Amino acid sequence: MSTYLADKAEDLSVEGASATFTYRRMGPPGGVPLVLVSGFRGTIDSWDPEFLDLLAADHDVILFDNVGIGYTPGEPRDSVEGFADGAIEFIEALGLARVDLVGWSMGGFVAQHVVLRRPDLVRRLVVAGSSPGRVPGAQPLPEKVQGIMAKPDAGADDMLYLFFPETDTGRSAGVEHLTKVSTRLAAGGPAVSETAAMRQREAIAKYMAVPFEQVRANLEAIKQPVLYANGVHDVIAPALASYVAVQHLDSATLVLYSDAGHAFLFQHVKAFTTEVANFLAG
Repeated sequence: MSTYLADKAEDLSVEGASATFTYRRMGPPGGVPLVLVSGFRGTIDSWDPEFLDLLAADHDVILFDNVGIGYTPGEPRDSVEGFADGAIEFIEALGLARVDLVGWSMGGFVAQHVVLRRPDLVRRLVVAGSSPGRVPGAQPLPEKVQGIMAKPDAGADDMLYLFFPETDTGRSAGVEHLTKVSTRLAAGGPAVSETAAMRQREAIAKYMAVPFEQVRANLEAIKQPVLYANGVHDVIAPALASYVAVQHLDSATLVLYSDAGHAFLFQHVKAFTTEVANFLAG
């Protein structure tokens, strides 16, 4: 198994008004820090270490657990806006005046609302495997996906189904990803509690119930450059939503991976981190 610098990054903490946030920081200091916002049931242990290493080769990368999630104690929020407020609180607790954001999955919901609530705080935004909300033509989450998301103990086959396409190439990439994250996960760090997961599901339901008129207005209010990216076979956040989103953003780029799903950013880790680096440098 390969070794990754991300697997050796220390747990750090910073005091916020609501909680003592746990975070990790890696890469060269200086420039605009790149803050990563996790998805549903994700903690700082859930990020692919190769993805982190590649990003941190040229960027000051920061990943954190939001209030009541994983390593960070407190009362978990039950709305995307609440999680966005937690992210803002964390960024301000670190004394950062301006950041770039990468939000994956539910983290993309949160990152977009950080921009809406505090546009002065964000320079550039990357939305990966996510959505601006319910868009015309979008289908509800399949029952199988909802069932897996409700499981407190989803197994490897469940994760492969959610994150990777059901092809030989997709499954191989998925197994490789699960192997890479196993180092951190096997260390036994705190998982997302069932209370927190329930609150996250409530937040997702509220977010996806917002009328498209408001979704469109939210997108039109974002003036920062945005990189939207998706896997074409994403069973959680269909690529259609990303296609609709960029039509209503002032300055947006859309990247789609034809043979990938929700975890395209880990399946195509070198290609996507290069895409992100070029976008941030733009």
